Amino acid sequence: QVQLVESGGGSVHSGGSLRLSCAVSGTTDSFEVMAWYRQAPGESREVVARSGSESSPYYADSVKGRFTISRDYAKNTLSLQMDSLKREDTAVYFCFAWSPRRNVVYWGQGTQVTVSS
Repeated sequence: QVQLVESGGGSVHSGGSLRLSCAVSGTTDSFEVMAWYRQAPGESREVVARSGSESSPYYADSVKGRFTISRDYAKNTLSLQMDSLKREDTAVYFCFAWSPRRNVVYWGQGTQVTVSS
């Protein structure tokens, strides 16, 4: 059974940093697309950063220049370095993995990030 397990969430003051990690278990196959989404209370889930077939990763405008997504294909992990955090970054962050070739999509259980002033 494939699982995505996030870690690294927590509470931090504005301007601080956190690093999220997502470990894929249950398969050694890589995914064409992996991404980080987030969902704030009362809001829809939104993509934060995506790593896929594009030459460079995609970032939401709200996090450009502050967040960095990276993948370790050998370990089948995904990370999100979050710097200069703002209160509006407070949300549950989800790891996402998609293989259109295998027609599968997986979500992690989410990890809470709370940024206080």
